[in-house]
Amino acid sequence: MLKFVSKNALLLGVAAVACVAVIAGVNQLTAATIAQQAQAQKLKVLKEVLPPNHQDDALLEHCLAISAPEAFGVAPSRLYRTMVDDQQVYVSETVAPDGYSGDIQLLAAIRADGTVLGVRTIAHKETPGLGDKIEVKRHPWILSFAGKQVESADDKRFAVKKDGGEFDQFTGATITPRAVVGAVKRAALYIKAHPELATQTAGCPAA
Repeated sequence: MLKFVSKNALLLGVAAVACVAVIAGVNQLTAATIAQQAQAQKLKVLKEVLPPNHQDDALLEHCLAISAPEAFGVAPSRLYRTMVDDQQVYVSETVAPDGYSGDIQLLAAIRADGTVLGVRTIAHKETPGLGDKIEVKRHPWILSFAGKQVESADDKRFAVKKDGGEFDQFTGATITPRAVVGAVKRAALYIKAHPELATQTAGCPAA
């Protein structure tokens, strides 16, 4: 009986080792493909905030790691450099920490002069039917940033209408758009105040 149990245990052990080896082999074979797909998806999202005439398909290679949580809501934040109409443009990963239900993750394309070219919401936990209007697939509100320029920290136009600005708020959900507008404004002000970003050596840690 003991010999039978030992034999079965040995067979199970061999089977377990074989399964682990197969899984490890599959992971190794697919890791490169998964990484490529992830990079392609990220590049696709980055391009959504840029006009079609941007001059650089190597956005991911022109990444800057920025430690300025007061401007981008997270540290480090990533800025991706490109050119549009011969002007320097940055796509920033920005977080609005003051959403109604927590952090709102954003991408914003901003020219060096503080002009916003486009904004997209990447992730959030805002109230369905109210705060989720910051998603372009649910409402065109996020498109209203295109062409708006932040002139200074005292620029009253860059706020929701309830606060005297130019951006609409949502009925019953002012906190969410206010948080997004504030986050984009802070990012634009940082980029405008740091022209040295154009010549800073690119390099970001692996995602």
